[in-house]
Amino acid sequence: MKITAIIQARTSSTRLPKKVLLPLPYDSDTTVLQQVIRRTRKSNFLDDIIVATTTDKEDEEIINIAEKENVKWFKGSKHNVLERYYKAAKENQSDIVVRITSDCPCIDWNVIDKTISTHLKENADYTSNTLKRTYPHGLDVEVISFEALEDAYKNATQDFEKEHVTPFIHTTNKEKFKMVSVEAPPELTAPDIRITLDTREDYALLCAVYDYLYPENPFFDAYYIIKLFNQKPWLKFINEKVLQKKTFECIEDEIKEAKKLLERQELNNAKKILEQWKK
Repeated sequence: MKITAIIQARTSSTRLPKKVLLPLPYDSDTTVLQQVIRRTRKSNFLDDIIVATTTDKEDEEIINIAEKENVKWFKGSKHNVLERYYKAAKENQSDIVVRITSDCPCIDWNVIDKTISTHLKENADYTSNTLKRTYPHGLDVEVISFEALEDAYKNATQDFEKEHVTPFIHTTNKEKFKMVSVEAPPELTAPDIRITLDTREDYALLCAVYDYLYPENPFFDAYYIIKLFNQKPWLKFINEKVLQKKTFECIEDEIKEAKKLLERQELNNAKKILEQWKK
């Protein structure tokens, strides 16, 4: 049985372009993507790591990083990320795929291993610590059997199913698959902490986290992260207004999220117009 971590990465992020190429720590020559690769590599279950990027010329930098870190790479569709994952997994004869995103430079290999172990024990089709949010945002792990991934690739029809890889499995066809949820132990339960990278505010927070933890322990894990936030709760203020990107099945849900965003930015007149438009 071959277990492969596939790290999706591209430079054309809409909210923060080239975010995976930003230095972390701030004044270092190590990129966000390199931190993700190095931390993922510490997993005890993985047989392979593949960086899955796009065919865009701008993403050649990502391939250079993959080669520098001595991991495999794969070029695929920019927008159909499900196809990119499937073809990368098939080309490398993977039996189980571990989905990691390149905007999680605090990813904890212990959480990766716990999720993989649970997946194997339960003989699941899909196992994740995001079905119920208990861990901080940024420690996200999804484990998918190749059969389930292939099913999604062959049968997904909606754009959001293709752009985000797994909604076909855990949302639109959840009754079809055996899904298992991995929840954090009490000492790591902190769903209000956001240590993923989508915005400049997120980057500022991650730089602060790395400044505090990285010099003494380059491979700090979730326990050290939670301890830091308990000691310095003001860290949450840095990116508290950032909304997590989500997928939506219908326009009504998307409107609800848009209203939340407008409310956070105190754009009340725009919110009123949106409410009137819906009516």
